[in-house]
Amino acid sequence: MKNGKQPNPNVIHPINGYDKEIYIKPTITDPNIIVGDFSYIADTDFESHVTHLYDFIGDKLIIGKFCQIASGVEFILNGANHQMNAVTTFPFYTLEGWDMEPPSMDDLPLKGDTVIGNDVWIGQNAVILPGVHIGDGAIIGANSVVGSNVEPYTIVAGNPARAIRKRFDDELIGYLLAFKWWDKSIEEINDLIPILTSSDLESVKKELRARL
Repeated sequence: MKNGKQPNPNVIHPINGYDKEIYIKPTITDPNIIVGDFSYIADTDFESHVTHLYDFIGDKLIIGKFCQIASGVEFILNGANHQMNAVTTFPFYTLEGWDMEPPSMDDLPLKGDTVIGNDVWIGQNAVILPGVHIGDGAIIGANSVVGSNVEPYTIVAGNPARAIRKRFDDELIGYLLAFKWWDKSIEEINDLIPILTSSDLESVKKELRARL
């Protein structure tokens, strides 16, 4: 291992002497936020990037392993949604003095958990809206607003975010989704680095095919 150190998903600062990039998992205090090993954010805090996550709604933010989250990214959860099937969207029930009981959950446009796959790169200042599912290996362009699901190994960008292209052909994507390198041991992943970082994609296909 590099410098005689083994990667440790439970440290907060993975870069010696630099505190503006953190592994997210060991910093989480909210049980409704679930983050996999080695996912990081380019900031000193993660939970401030998650808004409108309320216990009474019960939704979760779930992020896989080895995700790379740039500064300024915001995850908006279902608590941000207002009732839309009535004349007004104004939330009287949240404000003092108004005679309104909270609407039933059936009257709120709740979209379920927000789920980010493994090895997802989310660019600076992107916004992820409630209930979105982003597939493994996807790339989210800077300043994008993601309101729809994103297929694995797809690049999306814009407001609203739209698919630009797939990163690889279907054959390689299939191999990667079957191989699930992020679930290997630290030692196995370390040995796989020459394959995972190679730009010779035909050779990568051959290597993965042989290992499946």
